[in-house]
Amino acid sequence: MKTIEITGTLREALGKKETKLLRKQDLVPCEVYGGGKNIHFYAHENEFRNLVYSPDIFEVKIKVGKENVKAIMQEIQFHPVTDKILHIDFLQVFDDKKITINVPVELEGFAIGVQAGGQLNKNMRSLRVKAFLADMPEKFVINVEHLSIGKSVKINELEYDDKLELLDTPNNVVAAVKMTRSAMSEDEELAGEEGEEAAEGEAAEGEATAEK
Repeated sequence: MKTIEITGTLREALGKKETKLLRKQDLVPCEVYGGGKNIHFYAHENEFRNLVYSPDIFEVKIKVGKENVKAIMQEIQFHPVTDKILHIDFLQVFDDKKITINVPVELEGFAIGVQAGGQLNKNMRSLRVKAFLADMPEKFVINVEHLSIGKSVKINELEYDDKLELLDTPNNVVAAVKMTRSAMSEDEELAGEEGEEAAEGEAAEGEATAEK
């Protein structure tokens, strides 16, 4: 898992007024929970760009005064109009305690169903996984080359390390190749051509019989 470091400043006051003042200065209020005590801090929004605007998951090393903790980003709030970061919650993690996070799904390969005119759909962008931090994968890479039209990959068909516990429903579809109109049209045209060829063959056989 990738690592990122963030240095913040401890928040002395936690009221709404103080929070608004922080945001006006492009400072993001944050909270770390899950340890012995919650840590309230803030840092400039630039500190979080590589963490927030990325599909990857990170182990976050947070330094606030004398406090040094390991955490993962748990929840983030954005302004509904400007998309500015309003608040971030972090979960403190420990080497000897399992954590539960959403691990991104990445599809690889050119599915044979897509080559035949179908459409590949990613039904699940992430999988909910429980494991120790050291065993947690950065992402699930799923090969879809073998998928023909109408076929899918379900969670219970995935191969993964037995140190991981997948918490989503086992028969949930992760990815599937669906029939498209163009593929249906091609099938109909092919069926029509085969029908015409068969009819021509039967007609030829009838003519040959008549000549005899």
